[in-house]
Order: sequence, then C-alpha cells, then structure tokens
Amino acid sequence: MDSEALRTFLTVHRQGGVSAAAQALSRTQSAISRRLALLEQELGLRLFERIGRALVLSEAGAALLPHAERVAAALGDASTALAGVRTGALGSVRLVVVGTLAGTALTQALRRVHARLPGLDVRLETATSAEVSAKVRAGEASIGLRYFEDRSPDLDCRVLQQERLVVVCAATHALAGKRVPSLARLAGERWLAFPVTEQRGEAFAATVLAQFLTRGVDQPDWVAIDSLTAQKRLVEAGFGLALLQAGAVQEELAQRQLALIEVDDLDASVPVVRVLRKGAWLGGGTQAVLQALEGGPAAGPHRAAGRPRQAARLPSRR
Repeated sequence: MDSEALRTFLTVHRQGGVSAAAQALSRTQSAISRRLALLEQELGLRLFERIGRALVLSEAGAALLPHAERVAAALGDASTALAGVRTGALGSVRLVVVGTLAGTALTQALRRVHARLPGLDVRLETATSAEVSAKVRAGEASIGLRYFEDRSPDLDCRVLQQERLVVVCAATHALAGKRVPSLARLAGERWLAFPVTEQRGEAFAATVLAQFLTRGVDQPDWVAIDSLTAQKRLVEAGFGLALLQAGAVQEELAQRQLALIEVDDLDASVPVVRVLRKGAWLGGGTQAVLQALEGGPAAGPHRAAGRPRQAARLPSRR
C-alpha cells in the first residue's frame, strides 16, 4: 500500500466513481480500475460497493478513509514546507468558512493580511460547518472557520468569539427598531430559518424552534430556506422575520434594508471556531492569516498544536 494507491482510492471516493477519478487524475479508466483492484487485492478487502450507478465506501473503505486522508495531507505538508524552504515564497493559504462568516469582519482581517503581505495568495471557499471540518481534516484547506467546536481528535479548535443572534425584519415592519418583552410576542409572525436536517451540519439550524419551545410555543409559523442570502432578501421584502447572526446583517442594517426588533428575553449566541489540522505545517502566510483572525503576535512557520488549545466556552441558548 503506497501513496499513489491511497491517492487513487481517495480520488475515486471524492469524485464518486472511476470515470470522474480518471479525468481528475488525467489517467485512463482502465488504469484507475487496475490500481484500485491491486490495492483491494493487497488488502484482501473490497473498498467500494456499487449501489445503482454510484460507488460508495464499503465498511473497509470507511475504515481506511481517515488514514488515507492523513497520509495525503502529510505529503501535501511536506511539499509545501520544502517549497517554502527552497524558494522563500509565501505560497497560498486555503481558507474555508461557513457562508454566514464571510462578512465584513473576515474582509477586514484579510485586508490587514494583504496590507502586510501583498504577494500572498489567499483562496477562499464557503461550506457548512461539517464540510469545513472535513476539508481541513483532509488537507484541502489550511484554516477553517465554523460554528461550534469539533471534538475530532484530528483537529485543533479554538473559540474566537461568541456571535450574538438577533431578530431581523423589513425596514417597513411595524416593529422595526422597537422593543418587545418576549420572543413569544412574535410567535404569530412568519419565520424564515435554515432546514433542520442532519445533512446540513449546522448546529444552530434548530435555534428558532428551540427558542420558541423554551417559551411554551411548540408550533411557530416558519418556512425552511436553505440560503442566508435568500432569507435576507425575503425578510427585506416583508415576507417574514429571521433569527440571524449579527455579523451576517451588518451591511443591510447600515443601508437600512433591514431593521432589528429588540427582544428583552432573547440572549442567544453561537461560538465562532477556528479549525486547524493537528500536526499540519503552518507556513508564514498561514501564520499571517491566523494572526489576523485570532489577534496576537505573528509567529514563524511551525506545526499546528498536537492538542487543541483550550478556550472559554461562553454560555449560549440554542
């Protein structure tokens, strides 16, 4: 079992089949099938099962996956570290964040990095919290930002802040800019919220329902909208209210496209967490981005901590 065999296995899994993997690796389908068959023969186990037209991991494949990801990530770290020593180049930093965190605070942090290191290449993509962890774990991203800590032993998590949840409404709403004593007062309003599904992987998706349940309202009027932008546009147009992160609506509030309803008995927040892969090589560019996100003095290239850094977990109602 060598690195090329593991790379083939990972690519077939990530691409969902031999044909797509062959295209991704610029090889023939027969070459990919043969390499996968040799690996399965060596292990004496089937790594994939065919369900319909799709290839899915077998029990053995699922057991091998995290180890193959660690090997691939370690090889990527080695290449990055050696390239940095050889050329002295800053390279690129791959940053993956939950979409609601790609707001003005992130822009300001990246602006500070660019002012210091204008030659640094920063690649940014958005994902769900679960996907953020998966991409960092697999070495597909250097730094992740998600909601709530991931207790995986492969990850180094640090709580950066608690982000307050606020009730937003259209600027023309009768309660815009006003205060109500309890969230129960708004139970008759139409609410827009993320779907409550395991696949979404967002721990705060059920926040709206949970807040009403704690106040004795078991069936609020709500509609599932799986897009932050869509929620904000519908609220802006007057089609309902939403409970969102304060940082996600700063621009709309400043432009008076949205307004807040202050709720006396609402004290809810979600922790924003920085995620690294334990033992990962952190080059100078990655350290600069970390400094901007976390604050504190800059540091030279090093590896991520072997154990998660402890951070105070502030209470939040969910």
